[in-house]
Amino acid sequence: MSGICAGRVVAVTGAGRGLGRAHALAFAAEGARVVVNDLGVGPDGTPGGAGPDGEPGGASPADAVVAEIRAAGGEAVAHAGDIATSDGAASLVATAVETYGRLDTLVNNAGFLRDRMLVNLTEDDWDAVVRVHLKGHFLPLKHAAAHWRAEAKAGRTPVARVVNTSSGAGLLGSVGQGGYSAAKAGIVGLTLVAAAELGRYGIQVNAVAPAARTRMTEGAFAAAMAAPATGFDAMAPENVSPLVVWLGSAASAGVTGRVFEAEGGRITVMEGWRPGPTADKGARWTPAEAGERARELLSEAEPPGAVYGA
Repeated sequence: MSGICAGRVVAVTGAGRGLGRAHALAFAAEGARVVVNDLGVGPDGTPGGAGPDGEPGGASPADAVVAEIRAAGGEAVAHAGDIATSDGAASLVATAVETYGRLDTLVNNAGFLRDRMLVNLTEDDWDAVVRVHLKGHFLPLKHAAAHWRAEAKAGRTPVARVVNTSSGAGLLGSVGQGGYSAAKAGIVGLTLVAAAELGRYGIQVNAVAPAARTRMTEGAFAAAMAAPATGFDAMAPENVSPLVVWLGSAASAGVTGRVFEAEGGRITVMEGWRPGPTADKGARWTPAEAGERARELLSEAEPPGAVYGA
């Protein structure tokens, strides 16, 4: 197949449903061979049946997406490992290399929700959400980067791409999503560090903060998520995929360490923490002086974005 990703091998985590499925199909439509990773769990990460809609039996979500890609004339293979474990993440990279002889792009997308207000958020729920989102980004990135670094040291510098998945919740915060917001903010930090460390090996690392209708968002945004009867469906997950595919292609050369919001037909380059109004006394402040000067600086600063749900 021809396309912007012709000849590339792409691994997408959490690709059995929602955004991950849309990304996998979009990459395949642009000529990529795709490793489709999915555990087939429920929206909260608990076992939810093997079928693509959670029904018992039948093809797993990953197998169903592989079948879709193959039916359209593309190439794909399923991977059912837990990418929040070192063995599972390593096997994701190994599946790409053993099946197709290479890995060019990693899309970290897997995740689930366990929303609670902070005073009701259990330690187990916190750990589970941080594990799948943050650790589930770190480990595939680590193993993919190790593979690409070895390729570069062997004189085969790759044109490698990583696309991480953050969220508006990670950029601005979201009421009732303390664990999720913290994990998604952590993914932005991980993206910036990885981009700085890995560029020498031919690896670009970026992140997207998507807004789309998926199993994870239907509860929080039920009214806005309904697909329109006619016209442009702004909340379709397929709207996010073109940017992800471009970031995962060789065409995105020179773009790294960036965070984009993507929703409907809108793409926004996010501009994160940077120095704003500042004051330097040249000596230690008293608490009263520090407070007075801080208030003056705040009056000169741009107001923060509103926390979702506030």
